[in-house]
Amino acid sequence: MNEPQDVVAALFGTAQRVPTRCALRVGDRAWSYAELAGLVSAAAVRLAAAGARAGDRVLLVAPTSAEFVVAYHGILAAGAIAVTVNPSCTEIELGYFLDDADCVLAVGSPSVAATLRAAAGPRDVPVWILDDRVLDDGGPAVPRVPVDDVAVLLYTSGTTGRPKGAELTHAGIVAAARAVTQALDLRDGERMGTALPLFHVYGQVVVMGSALRCGATLSLMPRYDPGAMLRLAADHRLTLLAGVPTMWTDVLDAPAEVDRDDLVALRTALSGGAPLPETVVRELYDRLGATVLEGYGLSEATGVATMCRPGEERRTGSVGRALPGIEVSIVGADGVPAPPGTVGEVVLRGPVLMRGYWRRPEATAEVLRAGLLLTGDLGTLDPDGHLRIVDRKKDVVIRGGYNVYPREIEEVLHGHPAVQEAAVIGIPDARLGEEVAAVVAARPDHEVCPAALREWLAARLAAYKVPRVYRVVDALPRGTTGKIQKRGIDRSEVAALGVRPPRPATPA
Repeated sequence: MNEPQDVVAALFGTAQRVPTRCALRVGDRAWSYAELAGLVSAAAVRLAAAGARAGDRVLLVAPTSAEFVVAYHGILAAGAIAVTVNPSCTEIELGYFLDDADCVLAVGSPSVAATLRAAAGPRDVPVWILDDRVLDDGGPAVPRVPVDDVAVLLYTSGTTGRPKGAELTHAGIVAAARAVTQALDLRDGERMGTALPLFHVYGQVVVMGSALRCGATLSLMPRYDPGAMLRLAADHRLTLLAGVPTMWTDVLDAPAEVDRDDLVALRTALSGGAPLPETVVRELYDRLGATVLEGYGLSEATGVATMCRPGEERRTGSVGRALPGIEVSIVGADGVPAPPGTVGEVVLRGPVLMRGYWRRPEATAEVLRAGLLLTGDLGTLDPDGHLRIVDRKKDVVIRGGYNVYPREIEEVLHGHPAVQEAAVIGIPDARLGEEVAAVVAARPDHEVCPAALREWLAARLAAYKVPRVYRVVDALPRGTTGKIQKRGIDRSEVAALGVRPPRPATPA
């Protein structure tokens, strides 16, 4: 099969195959594949008239919406490169992206018009605000414009230094969508839905990309609400619903207006972006009646690497096996492949790897070496190829010479009936170098007692892993996808204000 190797050609191919099938549903509006292809073509013509040429960068600032889907594919259909960023960005942040990517055009929704114009104006970058014509005025299929190898610049969160643009290629996005389709056994006529942000790789490629590739109907929620997400799944008879762990935790606490009997079509609840606590997996199955499948990926690998498969026995802590066409290995600090079960850095190879970081050859050389991507994540592989993520290399706490992996402790914390969410971090300690601290938020109508929590953990963890410092907060900082952002936790505040319960008494 000669599958198209650019994103828009793949969409147009689906439109030729199933033109009348519903492609997209948002609110009470819906568009067939033929209608979506026409809207994309019209958008490409407008973008080209505005000056977008092959290889040019076009900033796209829009929430999850039909307008995003049309504008995104329109940019690619014009041969340009989409720079997709968070619509909550400030004028300063948008200015940084415009400058760093050297954008020739800025496209945004009406909700960001003032901020976008304020950032683009001093730089003489034209602005196109997405009006009603984007969803109403279709056109004939545009001639195929030669596309640059790069389709998208996806800026990383910038945990160190300024954000870097990961160059995702057309071929990589097509390969990622194909791998997800195969691994999840997505079928003809699938109905998929999400409230994930489409400017992020998970929503953009794993969900939207795979849905439009396989001819699914994609239902989008512009504003996330757990109860409304369940209602969407019921009303649209979704077969797959995608989210991140914080969304799924919220779903468990949502009013029980939608139950398993309303979700008989729902086959898969897909989770990614962060570890999903085992207790949440069990409760989700009881609530939804759908198989909960986890995956692992990162922006630099177009969002995909491994995934649990439908029909396979669940292995606790596993994020599945390598997706088709992708190789996963574990290497030690010396760069030598590690034996099965040994903790080391997760390394990836395959067509989904980014081309590099935009105009940052030194940063690229740090993570891309001889066709391999060094992820910075620590994990283990079992003999059958199932991957377990232990932690981020930079998040490991070294307490008195012992390596403490926060994710292991967080998994145990999530099993406590009063804990809604938790993050384990290292704080400076004069004697040990680092001390282990837990920052937790309580479930509604519950209270967390630090002394009782330490005693509870001491019964389940080795002594050196048990946090000595506890900070109870209303909520933990979250990123744009709902993932807990540890860099948003003030470690000095935790050290100064955290409670240090005494060590539990040893029974006689």
